[in-house]
Amino acid sequence: MKLRQLEIALQRCAGYTKPRAGLEQYQTPAPLAARLLYDAFMQGDIEGKSVCDLGSGTGILAIGAALLGAAPVRGIETDTDAIRIARENARLLGADVEYIPADIATAQETAGPCDTIVMNPPFGAQKQNLHADRPFIDAALAIAPVTYGIFNAGSTPFVNAYVKGRATVAGQVSGTFSIKRTFAFHTRDAHEIPVEILKLVRT
Repeated sequence: MKLRQLEIALQRCAGYTKPRAGLEQYQTPAPLAARLLYDAFMQGDIEGKSVCDLGSGTGILAIGAALLGAAPVRGIETDTDAIRIARENARLLGADVEYIPADIATAQETAGPCDTIVMNPPFGAQKQNLHADRPFIDAALAIAPVTYGIFNAGSTPFVNAYVKGRATVAGQVSGTFSIKRTFAFHTRDAHEIPVEILKLVRT
């Protein structure tokens, strides 16, 4: 499957019906999801590999991994409504994904070891959610030797320092996260957030 074909397929995934601001529930844009997954695919970290999507939301990353030949694929998500949508998306696209209801604190026990983690962790933009990405990084490093994650642009120095002695940042790709007006505090119809796709390799 080509990159453009993957992006077109992932655009069919439905988003949240009742997004929760406290969990920073924003649908990962199909172009960004496809870019992360195809980069991982080209580096040999998807096809034929066991993949886990931490905080899988409505399933776009896990589904894309399955479409690119990953198996088995699991999605770990605390929101049961998001899991319902993710399962519908997987059926729509013919992707074999197991979605497991669990929070990030128990993700290691729930997901078990795998080859590759893909994730779009919370950026910690809300005051009540500061540093929310850290438990995701910790869980990812405990579960798999390789992780691909989406982070705010400029996060590389922080991530490098945070994972020092445990992992290294082995790759960085710039991208854009397009957010449509979702919550009452949004003042614009759409907002483009510069992001980084980082590859972490456990040491």
